[in-house]
Amino acid sequence: MSLDLARKVLSIESRAIANLIERIDSRFQEAVELIINCKGRVVVTGIGKSGIICRKIAATLNSTGTPSLYLHPAEALHGDLGMVIQSDVVIAVSNSGETDEILQLLEPTKRLSIPLISFLGRMDSTLAQASDVTLDVSVDEEACPMGLAPTASTTASLALGDALAMAVLEKRGFTAEDFAGLHPRGQLGAKLMRVENLMHSGPEIPVVQVGASMADAIYEMSSKALGVTSVVDPSGTLVGLISDGDLRRQLQKDHQILSKTAGQCMTVNPRTIDRRELATRALAIMEEMKITSLLVPDDNGGVAGIIHLHDLWRLGSYF
Repeated sequence: MSLDLARKVLSIESRAIANLIERIDSRFQEAVELIINCKGRVVVTGIGKSGIICRKIAATLNSTGTPSLYLHPAEALHGDLGMVIQSDVVIAVSNSGETDEILQLLEPTKRLSIPLISFLGRMDSTLAQASDVTLDVSVDEEACPMGLAPTASTTASLALGDALAMAVLEKRGFTAEDFAGLHPRGQLGAKLMRVENLMHSGPEIPVVQVGASMADAIYEMSSKALGVTSVVDPSGTLVGLISDGDLRRQLQKDHQILSKTAGQCMTVNPRTIDRRELATRALAIMEEMKITSLLVPDDNGGVAGIIHLHDLWRLGSYF
């Protein structure tokens, strides 16, 4: 019995979403344009279960580059209306279109000439008549066996909110880099983080001249604590790298290594990575080559930075 009911609920709700497809028309495009041209915020308002959907719509808009906020219609009537300014756009979600608290917001929003987009289950309602753009989220039936709890209707509103947010995202030209900027420490943002956001730069870069003694190279490696040092020529151009592994291998062959120069002991043409590459790419290279660091060249052939495996491990739970 429970399994049959679960399947019926999912079937009803999936049909509610599928039925929205044929309703995507010029009114939807008008809603997109109103949001794109909004100089303020998108204020999303609804009460009860619709209010919960409104919070999700506002959160999705915020995370995809459209400043938004949720306004509880009852609280708005007791002072929170001050959150709304003339350059805003309002999205109201109401299945009946007769929600009293939302209808009481019509006069003050109209007085401010704020455009009103409504998600409605009844296109002949009072709210529909007062709206600049009406979007039909009506359903044939709720998934509740008693036909009482908002289920299919709220699912339809949520899906249409996602569709609207994604259409606005595309119209705005919102990019993966923009998304990462709004999610700097989230899982998705971390996957989009660039090498330049994590690399060591300036005085943190271990670097010695090609003619420096190996004693100086070892001191530089120890003091910067990254297990490597870059090697540059007198013009500052990157010519090589010395790693802990290089030292161990050369000591096995030559105990007089301290009498040599960095240029004599370095690995020529070390593997590097562009500062604009994704951090995940740096991690993949290190794992493939079994190394712990990558040098980051600058535009003139010098050293802009160095990224270490430990820098990536700090974000390890996100990769």
